Amino acid sequence: MLTYEEKFDDRGQIRWLPYLMYFHPANHTSEVVNTDTIGFRISHGADDHASVGGRKAQGPARLLVGSSTVFGIGASHDAATLSSRLWSTHAPSRPWLNFGGRSFNSTQELLLFTLYRHLLPEIDEIVIFSGFNDLGLARLPEDRRGDHGAFFNCGDFFSRMGAPTSDASADGGRPGRGRRRGLFRGGPEAAGPAAPAPAVPGLDEQIATAAGLTLRHLDTWRVLAEALGARLTYVLQPLATWVREAPAPEEIALFEELDRISHFGTVYGDIAAMESGRRYAEALRDGCAKRGVRFFDISPVLGEVVTPQDWLFVDRIHFTDEGHDLVAGTLAGLLELS
Repeated sequence: MLTYEEKFDDRGQIRWLPYLMYFHPANHTSEVVNTDTIGFRISHGADDHASVGGRKAQGPARLLVGSSTVFGIGASHDAATLSSRLWSTHAPSRPWLNFGGRSFNSTQELLLFTLYRHLLPEIDEIVIFSGFNDLGLARLPEDRRGDHGAFFNCGDFFSRMGAPTSDASADGGRPGRGRRRGLFRGGPEAAGPAAPAPAVPGLDEQIATAAGLTLRHLDTWRVLAEALGARLTYVLQPLATWVREAPAPEEIALFEELDRISHFGTVYGDIAAMESGRRYAEALRDGCAKRGVRFFDISPVLGEVVTPQDWLFVDRIHFTDEGHDLVAGTLAGLLELS
């Protein structure tokens, strides 16, 4: 995790880009994580490797889309990420490309595809493995969400642009190990007295906002997938507290330590409950059914196969190597892919 912080965290390096806002460092090399000339992470098969902006996959290929969980924060090396475990072991009949963008919401995931589709080989499968970031960002005030949803570091953007808001300290908070400068910034480091945090929208509004944005973007994904002749599937990513009530012993120790640092429960409170995850999944499932998009909520499926001793998470949203492998195998089974 320290290796990820060096370059792939706010405490490391943010690569600001037009349209996308930010993306990963390009041409990064280390024993843990490697990116290509654009910043996409490299996927590994049993005897090959490929990435969007690097070594080309022999199509048809499969695309795994999402945010930091798809990118593979927590994996000890590139070959341990979800796309690599699918390509090398659980569904190896096609190459899998890692199309994850750390801290991306559904708007940015769609933009990433439209900006770099020209670099892709023939694609016959698009799997979007996402959902939590949109729900977390739906907790921000309406003027930060705007027409297309809030994004992480939006407080920096609005303050630099001089845009008036209901609370100049509001910002997007990153789930996981720590807070991205706080979901609502304005603590002791701020100049002058901290402004009061705006009221967090109710859970019903958060779910409606997040599901509405995601489904709107899935409408566009569906059109694009049909034009490419690719099958489209949306998978609501798991959160540790959506999978099981009692974490593994190692997870308990990690979560307690991280809560002393990042206050995850305070920042994300109500949406972290298992019932909230189920309600969010139902909203997405209903919307996907109306659009003819396959949908899976993987959390309860994992809850059925995991044992009390299985250590899946390094934090509440990112996996250990063993977690990546278990989730990849479960995903391949749901998708009925070889």
